[in-house]
Amino acid sequence: MEMVSWIKALLLVACFSWLFLAPAECLERHYKFNVVLKKTSRLCSTKPIVTINGKYPGPTIYAREDDTVLVKVVNHVKYNVSIHWHGIRQLRNGWADGPAYITQCPIQPGQQYVYNFTVTGQRGTLWWHAHILWLRATVYGALVVLPKLGVPYPFPTPKKEVVVILGEWWKSDVEAVINEALKSGAAPNVSDAHTINGYPGPLSLCSSQGGYKLPVLPGHTYLLRIINAALNDELFFKVANHKLTVVEVDAVYTKPFETTTILIAPGQTTNVLLTADRSTGKYLVAASPFMDSPTVAVDNKTATATLHYRGSLASTSTILTVSPPQNATRLATKFTKSLRSLNSVTYPAKVPLKIDHSLMFTVSLGLQTCASCANGNRVVADLNNVTFVMPKISLLQAHVFNISGVFTDDFPGNPLMPYNYTGAQQPTNMLTKKGTRLYRLAYNSTVQLVLQDTGMIAPENHPVHLHGFNFFEVGRGLGNFNPKTDPKRFNLIDPVERNTVGVPSGGWTAIRFRADNPGVWFMHCHLELHTTWGLKMAFVVDNGKGPNESVLPPPSDLPKC
Repeated sequence: MEMVSWIKALLLVACFSWLFLAPAECLERHYKFNVVLKKTSRLCSTKPIVTINGKYPGPTIYAREDDTVLVKVVNHVKYNVSIHWHGIRQLRNGWADGPAYITQCPIQPGQQYVYNFTVTGQRGTLWWHAHILWLRATVYGALVVLPKLGVPYPFPTPKKEVVVILGEWWKSDVEAVINEALKSGAAPNVSDAHTINGYPGPLSLCSSQGGYKLPVLPGHTYLLRIINAALNDELFFKVANHKLTVVEVDAVYTKPFETTTILIAPGQTTNVLLTADRSTGKYLVAASPFMDSPTVAVDNKTATATLHYRGSLASTSTILTVSPPQNATRLATKFTKSLRSLNSVTYPAKVPLKIDHSLMFTVSLGLQTCASCANGNRVVADLNNVTFVMPKISLLQAHVFNISGVFTDDFPGNPLMPYNYTGAQQPTNMLTKKGTRLYRLAYNSTVQLVLQDTGMIAPENHPVHLHGFNFFEVGRGLGNFNPKTDPKRFNLIDPVERNTVGVPSGGWTAIRFRADNPGVWFMHCHLELHTTWGLKMAFVVDNGKGPNESVLPPPSDLPKC
């Protein structure tokens, strides 16, 4: 099998910006992703895993703002495959977004598809991952979008930039784990380890495999591009005896602030500056779980790596750090509330002030009857009591080609039966409704969406990801959202802008965005278990009336179902 290097020669394309009367250099960047099995050893055991080009984690894609990226994905494994370019807005081009049965049919075994997209008006750390089954447990990598040539960062230029990807590892076959859980109706086994750049680390149960090592020079500053690719766990991240300066989240610059610990949910990215202000030594890097719902099981293992000062002896003892308690809610809340958009002249925060659609979605667990399950029921998840049913063809195709019977556009914009969502007394009927129901938006309309956690079965943090858009988190709080008093405290000046937001356990978060991207756009919990259980929906954004306000035609090689 021909294995092509993860980065090929770049083809230079002439690209001129007549608006500024100066040439602007744009690149067309070509990559090839071979989806292949690779025997991989972790925790002193070996198993075959699905990978891209035999790498775990997968290759990093590099581009600059306004570059065009073409990734040829060739499927050599037995599973259907699709790849999502997490955080890329895909303006008018949902065909390249990647979620299977939402914007495309999956790439079947032996088939291929070229994802062709332009990175318009974005720069920063994003990532890519499989978007079907639980394949993203091992099929993921970084997507680094650099500023345009000659455009500086709005923070001190680092000596070096380093990708740090956090993940999870199961000793068992991951697809077997979730399939067994779906048969039983219960939650699946939690992972056996967390990982940093693919390794559990020197303090794991199998320390002979070592861990990731980050070499640094004293006095220099490094930009860490941190990505949480874990399937189901929010994570704290810290470096012993070093402070971190947060400068970006989800590829949007923030007002810099200093911290010793960051919180990062599955799907999110965080860029931090780390100054190597020690003279020598080795320092522990730790990624540990955050879960403040006592009834929800998580992998409690801490992934570790080493910050290694150049010149330090291998025999030098590593200086350790103490990870936060698993239920460190106050620390998590403090970090989240510290995030603010940069909101500068160059990078303004364009928060919608006039709202066309004021929505509220409850985020819950529930039950559905299951004759083969142990208790006659299986656990499911829902938004506004609707457990999403995946279609047999892609929603985007059904929308663009007016194929009837695939979905309805009657997703409820607000809870149909309001109640005390976070109270101790929850409804006794925990059965949910099923359907492939979408919410329709006119082009360029504005949306305010309150995501409200509930105590149904168990309150829990939910990292919710919206495809096709960035949004502003204008408010958050504990308990039930109060539509009369809480909006008075909204931050409409410099709220953090991102694509994945954490809904707090037993609380709510409010986001705003402008529907300026026609197509069908998935929204779902980025805890893979909850997505599997049905905590997902989609917005269908109609075409506008202008020449650049309609969905582009599909590519000729779009996979068929």
